[in-house]
Amino acid sequence: MPNVASASQLAQLDLAGIAVSAGSACSSGSMKASRVLQAMQVPAELAGSVIRVSFGPRTTAEDVARFAAEWRSIKDRASKAAA
Repeated sequence: MPNVASASQLAQLDLAGIAVSAGSACSSGSMKASRVLQAMQVPAELAGSVIRVSFGPRTTAEDVARFAAEWRSIKDRASKAAA
């Protein structure tokens, strides 16, 4: 989500009870830029707004819909704040 820091997205999703990450699985807990995004030459300002969403065998369609709705709400709030 360009222009919305990953840390902000993480905090807002956490408050909604949704767990996501800002780094790769192998760098869990690290606040360093993703080596994968660096290798893909993603600009630093865009890489700072990336989150990682993981799905497991117990993830339901409702879980995905709930995440998508909350993520859209975050984007809507950010758009209104920027206006």
